[in-house]
Amino acid sequence: MKSFDFRARRLAALAVVAVTAALHIAPPFAALNASASTDETLGGGQRAVISLDLSRFFGTSGDSQSHAGRVIMPGGAAVGVAMTTQGVLVVGLGEGPGMQAGIRAGDLLLSVNGVPLSSAETLTSAVTAAQGQPLTLRIDRDGRERTVQVQPRYDESAQNWRLGLWVRDSTAGVGTLTYYDAENGTYGALGHAITDSDTGSVLPVSRGELMQAEIVDVKKGQRGTPGELRGSFLREQKTLGTVEKNTIYGIFGHMDSAWTNPLYPGGLPVGDRTQVHVGAASILSTVSGTQIQEYSVEITQVQRQSSAAPKSLVLRVTDPRLLDTTGGIVQGMSGSPILQDGKIVAAVTHVLVSDPTQGYGVFIDWMLEDSDGII
Repeated sequence: MKSFDFRARRLAALAVVAVTAALHIAPPFAALNASASTDETLGGGQRAVISLDLSRFFGTSGDSQSHAGRVIMPGGAAVGVAMTTQGVLVVGLGEGPGMQAGIRAGDLLLSVNGVPLSSAETLTSAVTAAQGQPLTLRIDRDGRERTVQVQPRYDESAQNWRLGLWVRDSTAGVGTLTYYDAENGTYGALGHAITDSDTGSVLPVSRGELMQAEIVDVKKGQRGTPGELRGSFLREQKTLGTVEKNTIYGIFGHMDSAWTNPLYPGGLPVGDRTQVHVGAASILSTVSGTQIQEYSVEITQVQRQSSAAPKSLVLRVTDPRLLDTTGGIVQGMSGSPILQDGKIVAAVTHVLVSDPTQGYGVFIDWMLEDSDGII
């Protein structure tokens, strides 16, 4: 992998948010509030503590093939994610030219006057260079492309030209590695999409890096208030691999070199979704420093889906060590692999806001489908 460079001023401008999503899913998971367990809060102190919103996704995809018996390396390590988007995402509008041209929050700006938009700075430069002349913007809205004409307006107070758009082109944060597939050199992490906090849109990846992270602080979860892990990774910047896909089942890419879990150096077989059952299980996660530990949980509900969906099961933390440290599942644990009967079967995705000892998981089958697609 060829590493890309995030300039310091762009890192300082990364959007940092934490939100709670209301999930309305078919029984038995209906009408429960949950928070994506990778949302974090910007930290202070001397370390670079970054966060991102990885919540709010709904929807399904086609049937998945069974991967039962396939051996992969379970994850559990804390990882940092730094990603730039494909195009520039509109996350807000003021009264101005953009709104008048029909641009909406959630639109992806692809090009200006035929020039691809690689960053918010590219858009700003184009608006300034136009000096009030109309601009032609190519936008993507819900997968459909269209062209709009926008007339910049001069802002006397700022003494520059504006479109009245609030845009975002990058994000960064901390989550958990779910697995590494040595046969293909690929990985899966997070268990759900990185989305924009303001629009809920799944962010399209232009380029990204997966980095080694260290958990430096824990906020314990309480009823009504999800806890959180705070991690550091930008200071050390030890790159592990690429970020090439961002889907409702997580982020996926290639590792720069082989990765091994010290608890399971030989890997584990994949458990087919039909083999997952109510009962004892465990998760692998990092809640302090860089040490992966295994914690006991209980799978309390399993959703027998005919097609892929991001909520496959409900689990409850039973391990006294994890309950004492975090209160259960906290923001930052998304992607923690779920093991049952000696197999890797799923990944943690969300924590229930009303009860931090409980959360959701997604079948590992769905994630493997997406990582196999980048070979």
